[in-house]
Parts: sequence; structure tokens; C-alpha cells
Amino acid sequence: MKRVLVITYYWPPNGGAGVYRWLKFSKYLPGHGWTPVIYTPANPERVADDPALLRDVPPGLEVIHRPITEPFSLYKRFTGKAQDERVQTAFLREQSGGGWKEDLALWVRSNFFIPDARVWWVRPSIAFLKDHLRKHPVDAVITTGPPHSMHLIGQGLKRALGVTWIADFRDPWTDIDFYQQLKLTRWADARHHRLERSVLQEADRVVTVSWRWADDLARIGGRPVEVVTNGYDVEDLPSPPVPVDERYSLVHIGSMSATRDCPGLWRVLAERCRQDAAFRERFVLRFVGPVDSSIMDSITAAGLAGHVERLGRVDHPTAMREMQRARVLLLPINDTPNSAGILPGKLYEYLSVGRPILAIGPAGGDVARVVTAPHLRVDREPASAHVDALCALFAGDGAFDMPDRERFDRRRLAGAYADLLNGATGRK
Repeated sequence: MKRVLVITYYWPPNGGAGVYRWLKFSKYLPGHGWTPVIYTPANPERVADDPALLRDVPPGLEVIHRPITEPFSLYKRFTGKAQDERVQTAFLREQSGGGWKEDLALWVRSNFFIPDARVWWVRPSIAFLKDHLRKHPVDAVITTGPPHSMHLIGQGLKRALGVTWIADFRDPWTDIDFYQQLKLTRWADARHHRLERSVLQEADRVVTVSWRWADDLARIGGRPVEVVTNGYDVEDLPSPPVPVDERYSLVHIGSMSATRDCPGLWRVLAERCRQDAAFRERFVLRFVGPVDSSIMDSITAAGLAGHVERLGRVDHPTAMREMQRARVLLLPINDTPNSAGILPGKLYEYLSVGRPILAIGPAGGDVARVVTAPHLRVDREPASAHVDALCALFAGDGAFDMPDRERFDRRRLAGAYADLLNGATGRK
């Protein structure tokens, strides 16, 4: 078996969207001739606790835990947050407000922690792994970001040892949707771009999760970028299947950040509730995960607040059950300049449970390549012609399948990644 070192910040029992890609590849790559070795922090800042994910860690998988120093305890002390409070990603705030301390903390983070708050882990990791890999060689190294500090570790190992290095981008770097929200000086912005370009040019292979992002990264790095999408794991499907909700439930799973607001959709649904008593009686807008306070303000302004249910963060098995019992699953694509390439990881799990998907996103984006009939994609401001089709999604309670969804099966995608590794290393 060939060996690949995977450098990842996110690993169980840490939860959240950043965990699944390499947890699942680590589960299925051995079936394609590659044994992963995981390198991950021993004491990371937790997005969420999800110990249920540990059951997906293959027995006998080598996991190297090393301590990391992060600035979050100082940030929490300075801003008056409790030490056990979670630091949300993508600038999501469940409570409104912030004040000058939050603004100052953001400025410090933006200009002194480049590319991100995990940068203090780069040098200690390079020093440790140089020695470790001399004693325990591997055939390739994969770094997965964000946080993009992980790529700087791979870059350091490439320069020191000449290892085959694959940079795996789950999200963009300077084109990520919240990059413009950083309070960057001209010097810091230039440094981000220099580091990004050096990673894209020095890695033996660059991989990302969507076709549009591959084009964007190729433009920055001046070289081709390969695509291996995210996917779903058939072993995650609830068994026995969960019955479909009797309510007309429109369900969003995961973080609902401010850029995912759908004011046009809220207004359409509120109007249907006003006009149709039967629909009003059955309709519920259910959020499974954190919701930005601005989203709740938008829903309230539309007159839909009385139809909202909030379940908060749940573990992955519970999230899968909530997906399967939903009448309709909501997939809002971030209203940001990089929206054409956004393919949220939950999209593929949505496909796996066989429930109708309502996607809010650009017609020319990658989401339109995946969310095809019988699912529905509409623009951020739904046209009147879409309203009846939108509401018709709630009527069915049987299977709602897409014939070619198997191309997003994690087992098949692991085979594609193994082929990529074989090509990069010249191995078969």
C-alpha cells in the first residue's frame, strides 16, 4: 500500500463542514491502494463537538496529534466572550452587535495572522514533520485548506524534502466570500496574494471542489487545477428511513451566514401564507444549525417569523435524519462575487436522501450543473413564474431522486483521488 500524509486542521471529534472531505477520503482511499496518515492539531479551536464522527475513522488509521498555539483565548478575553464560546466561521453572528473591540480584534487578525489564525502552527509542524518523514517516509503529502496555513506546511516540506505535494482547496483563498470583510492593509493584502500564488505554483498538483473555482485558481497560479468534488457517503443514510414530515417543512442544514439571506424567497413564502390558509397552517421554515442575526431580521421583515423553528447545532446523524424527513431542502448559495463556484458540501448529502431541493443561486453557476430536474433552482429574487413550481415541491412525500447522483458517491470520488495521486507520484 502506498502512503499519503494528510495535513488537516479539522478532524473528529471536531465537527462542522471542514471535517467531512478528508474524513471520508481517509475511509475509502485504502480501497484504492492508498493508506492515509493524518496530521492534525491535538487541541484545536472547536467549531462544534461531534464525537459521532469518530466512528468513520478507519480502525488502525495512524493519526498524529501535535499541539497548536492559537490566539482565540486572547481574542475571547479581550472581547469579553466566555472561554468555552465557539468562534463562528465566515463572520456568522447569532447575536447582533460587536463594537470597537470586535473591530480592533478583526484588524489585528487580518494584518498579523496571515493567512489565518493557525499560522503559528506552520514552523513547529515543518520542523517536526521533516524529522518524522525521514524516519517514516510517505509517497505523497496532501494539505487541505482552509485554513490555508496548512498549505504553508506542505510548501515547507516540499522545499526541504522534495516530497510530492498536493494542495487541496476546499474553499478559495483570496477569492473566498468573506475575504473583503477582512480589514486588510495594502501590505497584508499583497502578502496574501504572494503566498497564495506561491502555493499554487509550487505544489505538484492543485485540486479544488468546483469547476469555476478551478478556473479561478488556474488564473491566479497560471497552471491547470483539477476538480474532485465533495460527495455523500451511503453509510450515512438513516436506517430505517425517516418518514417525511407531515408539515410543509423547508429545511436548511448547517450554518446560515448573512450572505445566504433570501429576502425575495421569504417574501414569496409569506405572501403564499397570507393567501392560502391550508399552506399557512402546514408551512414551517426550519433551521438546523446556527443562523446569523441578520437572517432572522430579514425573515421578520418579510412577515414570516411566526413560521420559524430553530434546532441549533446537532451531530451528523441527527442532521441526516432532519434532511430525510424534510419536505423540501433549502440550498441558498452565498450572494458574493465567487458565487458561481460555490457547491456546499451539504448539497451532496441533500441529493443522497432523495428529497426535493430548492436552490437559490446563479443560473450560470456550478450549482446549476448539479441541481438539475426534478429539483428546482431559482434566482435570488424568484420570478412570479417560479412561485407555483416552488410551492408544488411541498406536495410530494415519496422518493424524489436524481438518476446520476451516484457520480457523487464518496467511494467513487476516492477512486478519482487515488488516480490523481498515482499520476502525481508516477505510481500505479
